[in-house]
Amino acid sequence: MSEEKTGFIAGFKEFISRGNAIDLAVGVVIGAAFGAVVSAIVNKFINPLIAGLIGKPNFDKVLEFHLGSATVQPGAIITALVNFLLVALAIYCCIIVPMNKVIKAREAKKKTEEEDEEPQTDPQVELLTEIRDLLQAEKSTSQSS
Repeated sequence: MSEEKTGFIAGFKEFISRGNAIDLAVGVVIGAAFGAVVSAIVNKFINPLIAGLIGKPNFDKVLEFHLGSATVQPGAIITALVNFLLVALAIYCCIIVPMNKVIKAREAKKKTEEEDEEPQTDPQVELLTEIRDLLQAEKSTSQSS
């Protein structure tokens, strides 16, 4: 029993210390924090702009009808779709476009640094080349004698 427990604990420690689990945890936390930023952009900036243009911050009441005692709101689907598109637009404009610019700038800088560097040959290759040249020179000298 203690052998299984030790194996279980060791396996659990290995799983937790693995980079994948830690990366996933960090991704979830960052995603949650980023979700709050995107929600603030949509709820506090974009939706009020929509309300200013059409008089309401959402489309829930559009095409609303009553069926018995139930209220059916097809406009809520429109609101969800618009919110999805607004969130996607906010992510694209605030994250994707700036990150693409940073990545392009980094790649351009890296490319210019690589072009500026002179190609360095391995010292071992240089030594082997010298040995080969000396052997060829020695061989030429011994054949001409």
